[in-house]
Amino acid sequence: MHVVVIGAGIVGASTALELLKDGHEVTIIEPEQPGGRHAASYGNSGWLSPASIIPMSMPGLWKKVPGYLADPSGPLTIRWRHLARLAPWLLRFMLAGSTGSKVERTARILASLLHDAPSRHAALAEKIGRPDLIRRKGLLYVYQDRKAFEAEAFAWRLRRDNGVSYRELSSAELHELEPNLSSRYSFAAFVEDGVHCVDPGGYVAAMVDHAVDLGARRISARATGFNLTGNRLSSVRTEAGIVACDKAVIAAGIHSKKLAALAGDTIPMQSERGYHVVIPYHLAKGEMPIMPSDGRMGNNPTLAGLRIAGQVELASVEERPHWTRADILLKHAKGTYPALSNISESKSIDRWMGHRPSTADGLPVIGFSRCSDDVVHAFGHGHVGLATGPVSGALVADLIAGRECAIDLSALSATRFR
Repeated sequence: MHVVVIGAGIVGASTALELLKDGHEVTIIEPEQPGGRHAASYGNSGWLSPASIIPMSMPGLWKKVPGYLADPSGPLTIRWRHLARLAPWLLRFMLAGSTGSKVERTARILASLLHDAPSRHAALAEKIGRPDLIRRKGLLYVYQDRKAFEAEAFAWRLRRDNGVSYRELSSAELHELEPNLSSRYSFAAFVEDGVHCVDPGGYVAAMVDHAVDLGARRISARATGFNLTGNRLSSVRTEAGIVACDKAVIAAGIHSKKLAALAGDTIPMQSERGYHVVIPYHLAKGEMPIMPSDGRMGNNPTLAGLRIAGQVELASVEERPHWTRADILLKHAKGTYPALSNISESKSIDRWMGHRPSTADGLPVIGFSRCSDDVVHAFGHGHVGLATGPVSGALVADLIAGRECAIDLSALSATRFR
């Protein structure tokens, strides 16, 4: 068949490669340069962790919303003037994590997508000729002391119950692995199976280049709709004209919401605007990927420097970046690494903002559209988009081929929002 993949982020690129492996003709529609600064994949922390199964929405979150509205420096902020528009999504978001059993269910589903993410990425990087971009050093979740770790007992129990293996480290063991870390951190959970990507944007770009080398066609345009006769797809409409096809995959990140609506599905999805700063290595040193519990950011050694990524800002896609959020990340980094304590606001520090496409229940949308089995959804991965890209591509390829999927996709269907 001829399959159009709309979007060239990690999910779209992975999908294109899986479809080519099945022998399909593939056209990738993407208006921007794959792996460029516009993409959520580009700005990702680079963590590929089987432990990333804990949803953002947890019991008691509703009590914290007033504080989030009042505190411009916290890990999650909501812009007042967007509150009315965000209210329906926020209500669904809080209800999704309102009980322990709901959180346990979400964690189980995420675990089914993430459990083999490290091995999938290692194999994919090898396939595209860039094994150097995936590093197997493990991932460190660091705490000031054991008491701070035990305060997150529910989250670590969920990980353990879902097969995530980790090892507790003493202060001496922690600082042997990461000697650049502040002495105020004295305890860690070490996920040895975790891996990290040292150039997420370059990784995605290499995937798309490999797909083109294998015969995929790439059109630099924006998809604008679908031509359907009854429930049969005949073509995808783009700004550059009509592209005839048999199937189409919506994998356009935050822009997927409008396309999904044209295919009959209303998806409660918003941008969780995320930020990062990259500190060049002449200013910063970092041996290991770490996540400090007091900052909730992913600190990752990349080819460009030490990347500090995190923050959740709820606002419109059109809203200009609030670079104070990036400054908060830099402030945390100064407290995490003593060598950074005296650095000035150097122009060599790169700041970035992008859009995590996040559904209200914290799970991606993977499955057939309401109007036609010829249109397949593959978006809404939130914080785990980079990690779950390869498995999402494989699941989409299974759907299009009519094969039995490795996991039950009913929980990821767009019908759950009706």
